[in-house]
Amino acid sequence: MNLENLGKAGLLVAQNRLQTAGHNINNAATAGYSRQTVLSETAGAMSTSAGWIGRGVQAVSVQRSYDNFLQNQLATSLMRGAALKAYGDQISQINNLVADRTVGISPAIQKFFDSLDAVASAPADVAARQELIGQANSLAAQLRDANAFIDNQRINVNTQIDTTVSQINSYLDRIQDLNRQITTAKATNPSQPPNDLLDQRDQLVSELGQLIDIKTYVQEDRVNITVGNGQTVLGGDSVFHLETHPSKADPSRTAVSFTVPGPGGTTIPVEMSDTLITGGKLGGLLTFRTDVLDSTQNDLGRIALGISVAINEQHAQGYDLSGTLGGDFFTVGTPKVIGNENNSAAAGTPAATYVPGDLSKITNQDYRIQFDGTNYTITRVPEGTAVTPTAAGTTLSFDGLEIDTAGMTPAAGDSWLIQPTRNAAAAMTVAITDPDKVAAAGEASPGVGAGTANGDNALELAALRSKKVLANGSMGLNEGYSKLVNNVAVKTQANTTAQKAQESLISQNFSAQQAVSGVNLDEEYINLQQFQEQYRAAARLIDTASTLFDTLLALRS
Repeated sequence: MNLENLGKAGLLVAQNRLQTAGHNINNAATAGYSRQTVLSETAGAMSTSAGWIGRGVQAVSVQRSYDNFLQNQLATSLMRGAALKAYGDQISQINNLVADRTVGISPAIQKFFDSLDAVASAPADVAARQELIGQANSLAAQLRDANAFIDNQRINVNTQIDTTVSQINSYLDRIQDLNRQITTAKATNPSQPPNDLLDQRDQLVSELGQLIDIKTYVQEDRVNITVGNGQTVLGGDSVFHLETHPSKADPSRTAVSFTVPGPGGTTIPVEMSDTLITGGKLGGLLTFRTDVLDSTQNDLGRIALGISVAINEQHAQGYDLSGTLGGDFFTVGTPKVIGNENNSAAAGTPAATYVPGDLSKITNQDYRIQFDGTNYTITRVPEGTAVTPTAAGTTLSFDGLEIDTAGMTPAAGDSWLIQPTRNAAAAMTVAITDPDKVAAAGEASPGVGAGTANGDNALELAALRSKKVLANGSMGLNEGYSKLVNNVAVKTQANTTAQKAQESLISQNFSAQQAVSGVNLDEEYINLQQFQEQYRAAARLIDTASTLFDTLLALRS
């Protein structure tokens, strides 16, 4: 081994190190990049009479600074953080809606009952009666507007779900493409890792995890990905895209489906339960929809239903200015029944109504009715508890509802979704336009006109402000709305606290991961100087070998 070969070996290794340091510097700000280092070893030695003379140095591999545990820890925290952020962005809008104490629903309820007090004090005053109708219209409008806002937010959430699933599918395709590139690179050079491709794939997997919670495992240099309850979306050389479509149980909800291979190269969508997706942006959106959007709209509908039914029942016991018994003061929506898309053709749809006098039994839950071929079973949604109805012929009664199955011919497995209060606020209007029709008077005394004698019924109507008419007689109308506001506020605060804690955890995990994989520019500058000196020293070896050779030639001459 001569000096020229020693110098050449040193030059090559120093050059590799300089190029790698430069690569690190250029990618210091590249997301997901792991610092790379040239691994070198001695080239061995040659046996001589004077001993073993070294052959120099040789580069063995370029290794990335990577810790799988730290990378997974960071990816998991980012996944959870994305879910909390998506949830928080949505619930803040609901919180702003319901918590407005100046022009919102709460002051509208107060003003409506204040106007009832005014009518009770002056039952013959047309102006007071007109004010009552105006405040009633304002209250109904506030409830309808709030419900419309929630409907619009539901549409927005559905749109975001569509967009997020499209992004997920795009990431799966890109990860699969990198799988192929990595496999090809390993086949071309089996002994060396394609570091940059591995970094790019890890970064895409991490970004995918911020859209949906995933599990990964590597097999034969390919990363495989599952979602939900182990459903494969990327396995081997195949990608199984997710799909979105209206839920078969409730078309107003955009559902997510995974796909499985079908006949003739087709794929078959299988709808996933929202509870199977909890992480990433998609998990945050689905959790918000179930945890906040549905329950808030149901609570809002129950408030509208409570006000309407309670006022109507009491109003019917009074007399208007003409001495006629009062009619309905408000109109309100009816229970919504949705048949599952997979139901048999002749299944039919049950008729749902509210049980008169059982307003307090109405809950904020939806219900799933299933037919097993012989009997109907009823389950609260999303609570999941079974309900035992009272049966009378074809009628099933439970929780303040009556379901009539007359004329239906369902098959085993057919099901229906009952939403008792979901649309109640949307349909709430004031049925009275004529102030004279306000039944403010109670039963007339002998010889006194029924319509102008007193405001006894108006007093009873005003007393509904604090009467326990909801939740099995444990909650008043104002309390019901206050509870709605409080529930949203508590969930908003809990999410805000969790989000701040998660941001701190993400920062800690990122710092730990970067301590291993990140590029330190100061360190790289020092390395450049060191590698430059190594390059110069190796070049001097070649120069020295040339000088020695020239000296030998000069001796011969």
